[in-house]
Amino acid sequence: MTEAQKEQLVSLARELVGKPYRYGATPEEAPNVFDCSSFTQYLFKRIGIEIPRSSILQAADTNAKELSLPATEAALEPGDLIFMRSDRGHYRDELFGGRQMDIGHVAVYLGDGEVVHARSVAGGVIIQKLAHLVSEPHYTIVLAKRF
Repeated sequence: MTEAQKEQLVSLARELVGKPYRYGATPEEAPNVFDCSSFTQYLFKRIGIEIPRSSILQAADTNAKELSLPATEAALEPGDLIFMRSDRGHYRDELFGGRQMDIGHVAVYLGDGEVVHARSVAGGVIIQKLAHLVSEPHYTIVLAKRF
């Protein structure tokens, strides 16, 4: 991802804050409603990068570089995808060489310690501090990727 694409992605993500959440939202419903992975897919498509529809397939995408964990603010760049274990999700560990990933949620790192994501609890697209998100019991980072 180029610097221009990163800037465009961050700007677009900020414009979409407040859009409503719906589990299983389809690409055709964007930009009116999102779930976490339709949100990331929409953002990336708008900057010219095609990624899969679901968070588990986005995490398994071999076109992206897997980042070392822990995914600290110092190691992340704007546009990096952060995949988390969650209380909801579709798990396909065979996509990860048998590693138990339990990916149920994806967020986009914006920089300055902030992430943007579509969240059911918040009712839609929100920006929050990464440290706050991962302090919640149902959100543990299991993977980070850079396209």
